[in-house]
Amino acid sequence: MVGPIAVAINPAAGRGRAVEAVAPVVARLEGLAPEVRVLIGADPADSLALCLRAVADGASALVAAGGDGMVHLALQAVAGTPTPLGIIPMGAGNDFATCLGLSTDIEDAVDVIIDGLTSGQARSVDAVRATGSDAGIDEWWVCVLGAGFDSVVNERANRMRWPRGPRRYDLAIFAELASLRPHNFVVDVDGHREELAATFIAVGNAPSYGGGMLIAPTADLSDGMLDVTVVGPISRQTLIRLKPRVYAGTHVEHPAVSTRRGTVVRLEAPGLVAYADGERLGALPVTSECVPGALRVFVPDERS
Repeated sequence: MVGPIAVAINPAAGRGRAVEAVAPVVARLEGLAPEVRVLIGADPADSLALCLRAVADGASALVAAGGDGMVHLALQAVAGTPTPLGIIPMGAGNDFATCLGLSTDIEDAVDVIIDGLTSGQARSVDAVRATGSDAGIDEWWVCVLGAGFDSVVNERANRMRWPRGPRRYDLAIFAELASLRPHNFVVDVDGHREELAATFIAVGNAPSYGGGMLIAPTADLSDGMLDVTVVGPISRQTLIRLKPRVYAGTHVEHPAVSTRRGTVVRLEAPGLVAYADGERLGALPVTSECVPGALRVFVPDERS
C-alpha cells in the first residue's frame, strides 16, 4: 500500500511557474496515496527542514520538482535512507534526471513515479558524502563536484547584483578569463597524493553537469567509483577552444587533461571553494567518498 507522498517544489523553477505546473502532478498522486504533502519552504534551509521532517514522518517517497538544485536539496533528506526519490525535472540543466533517462515532460515524469510507487521498485544508485572543515561541511552530492575556474566564476557571479539571469554568469566568465591562472592543488585519490597545478578539477559520480557538459564522460552512477578530471595549466585561448568539446566528452583526449579513478577523493587548494551539483559547499579541503547504493530513485522501467 502506498503511504503519504511529499512533493518538494522550488517555486522559482520553470521560470516561476513551478507551483502551477505541479498542480496536476499533485492531483494524480492524490489518486494513489492517502495524503500528498506539498512542501514549499521560505528559503532553502526551511525547504530542507520540511523534507527532513517528511522523511522522518514516514513518507513513502519524496518528490523533487525543480532542477538539479532542488534534487540536491532533496538528496540531503533521502540519501542513506530507504525513502525513494522521485524527480519532476523543471530546471535549466536537469543533469541528474538526464543521466537517469528521465523525460522533461511532466506527464512522463509523473508516470515514472506512479509506476515506481505501485510496483515498489526503485533503482539504487551511488551518492557521495562530502566532508570538510569549512563551516563543518557534511553534505551529499550526486553528479559532479568541481573546484577551480568554474567555482571561481560561480563565486564572482554570486557576488554580482547586476545583471540578473544568465547574462550575469557570462560576464563573470569574461572577467575571470582575463585573470586566468592555474591553482596549486593537492589531490588525494584513495591515498595516492599528488601536488599539481590545474585550471580546474572535477570529481564525477555522474558524467555531466552544467546542462549537459560531459566533464567526466565515463562516470557511472552504479560502479561505486568516482572519476576525476584534471584540466592542467592552459591559456585563455585553449580554454575557449576546449569548452565546446566538453559537451561531447572529447576534452579528455586533450594533452592538458588527465583522469583518475577512486572511491575517496580529497581536494586541497588555498583560496578555492567547491561547488557540487551547482551548489556551493564551502572552502577546500573537501573529501568526497562514494557510497554505493546510497540513493533509491524512481527511473523508467528499462533503467531499473
